[in-house]
Amino acid sequence: MNNIFKVIFVIIGTMIGAGFASGQEIYLFFFSHGIKGLIGMLISSIIIGIVIYKTFYIVDKYKIDNYKDFLEILINTNKKFNGIINIIINIFILVTFFIMIAGFGAYFEQELGINSLIGSTILAVITFLVFMTSIKGVVKANEILVPILISFLIIIGIITLKDFPIDKLQNYIIESNSKKYYLNAILYSSYNSILLIPVLLTLKDYIKEKKQIRNISIISSSIIFLLSIIIFLLLARVDVDITKLQMPAVYVVSHMSKFLKYIYGFIILGSIFTTTISLGASFLKNTTKKKKSYTQIATIMCITSILISKIGFSNLVNLLYPIFGYLGLVQILKLFFLKSKKPS
Repeated sequence: MNNIFKVIFVIIGTMIGAGFASGQEIYLFFFSHGIKGLIGMLISSIIIGIVIYKTFYIVDKYKIDNYKDFLEILINTNKKFNGIINIIINIFILVTFFIMIAGFGAYFEQELGINSLIGSTILAVITFLVFMTSIKGVVKANEILVPILISFLIIIGIITLKDFPIDKLQNYIIESNSKKYYLNAILYSSYNSILLIPVLLTLKDYIKEKKQIRNISIISSSIIFLLSIIIFLLLARVDVDITKLQMPAVYVVSHMSKFLKYIYGFIILGSIFTTTISLGASFLKNTTKKKKSYTQIATIMCITSILISKIGFSNLVNLLYPIFGYLGLVQILKLFFLKSKKPS
């Protein structure tokens, strides 16, 4: 497969995890702002596209090999401070890895009636096995799963639009203060950048030509925007108190038809899996240099994720994602305004 699409699929696979596909992220950052949430999603997608472009641009110019070196170029402060920032970012990645594991378990409990601990354990074991194959295994998994996930989401989107009263969309949306929709768009982009940039650094060897960077950025951000709209429209169909649902998008699809319920179940679980392995692989690359320590940390990560998953998926998303967003603002601003000459 073309290297461009390999990179795109890993990017999409990283972003459409448990929070996105379940509807929790779209509800929290966009849907609660009504129609203006759609504008927020557009703003967010554009920012994410710029982040992707600028990151690969910097990596190509300075021949960066790891996240620590990336921070030295981006923040340009003393090494001790960069080291602290690197630790904080790695903590964010690890916590989101735990959130994905919790989301997998939450789906098992909400839709299948199986204890969430069982679902979390299944994903933790599979993820560990993928980690043992290095980044090539992560890319291959995304290469296979992400095109299927995108196709299924688009099909569900088309079915949703078929009998959806677009002119009455506002009536389906929670009334809320929509004045801060642009802030939520920025926060959503910034917290995603915290997770996405370390993953992008692991993909640098797949980019052979500079012109590929632009294409990857445009295609990735366009797909993200399209999929966000689909989730947004699904949330507009919720007919109960949406705040009480851990996975509102799953709830809607489950009431459309049994067949679609199973399809969306695959989307949820596949999305969680692709995000989990992408984040986990970037964390391991940032924190390990020797094969022995790689295996040890991977083992500890997976075991710990099972225990933390008992906190609850929606609780983790609602508490931590907005915090990540505010802390990621500094990184985005530095990335946008970093001055450098065009790579030769």
